[in-house]
Amino acid sequence: MLRIACLCAVLAAPANAECRLALALAVDVSRSVDSQDYVIQTDGLAAALEDHAVREAIFGPEGDVALAIYYWSGRGYQDLIQPWVILDNPEALDAAIWTVRRTKRPSSRLATALGDALRYGADLMANAPDCARKVIDVAGDGQNNEGISVARTYEREDFTGITVNGLAVGEHEAGIVFYYQTEVIRGPGAFVETAVRQTDYPAAIRRKLLRELQGPMIGANVVPGGNEG
Repeated sequence: MLRIACLCAVLAAPANAECRLALALAVDVSRSVDSQDYVIQTDGLAAALEDHAVREAIFGPEGDVALAIYYWSGRGYQDLIQPWVILDNPEALDAAIWTVRRTKRPSSRLATALGDALRYGADLMANAPDCARKVIDVAGDGQNNEGISVARTYEREDFTGITVNGLAVGEHEAGIVFYYQTEVIRGPGAFVETAVRQTDYPAAIRRKLLRELQGPMIGANVVPGGNEG
């Protein structure tokens, strides 16, 4: 069973006037993600963070990046595997990568409570370092099927100033890309990256990280609550 992370016990990192991006990676570990899928996701995310181009983007001259990573599945089950850390040196990034590689797959096979996962992400962002942009990067392969809906989460929670991007894995459920495009992504410059199969996940998460680190595309016509235009 995923341990239930208590946000009240997570202290906000010190404010950093030069932080350009607070990035929370939300990774689906629900019952549709089997042991093989989990290895692909874990290795893919770690490899993306180790990638030369991604590292260059993280340590660019524009300012620091703050990173948090949490796993999510059923209602009330979110696991903050990497609390907020300012990636102001290679050692900090390497430590986060090691955390990803050593975190074991949850033993419980739970449903897909995406609304709950997004609500958790909003609370996590409330404790984020003081950064110019706030982005939740949510990856998943299924629609919400337990707990509060995504739409109701957006109605009830304060996502002001938060962009939600999606990585839709299309192998297990038809229409998942459209669902992420129309229901999940939100905010300035929001977009959906696609992995047609689980084996496409590593390349997709690398593309997604590079795009998020580079910032919103000039000319993107997106408003809070809207989709990429």
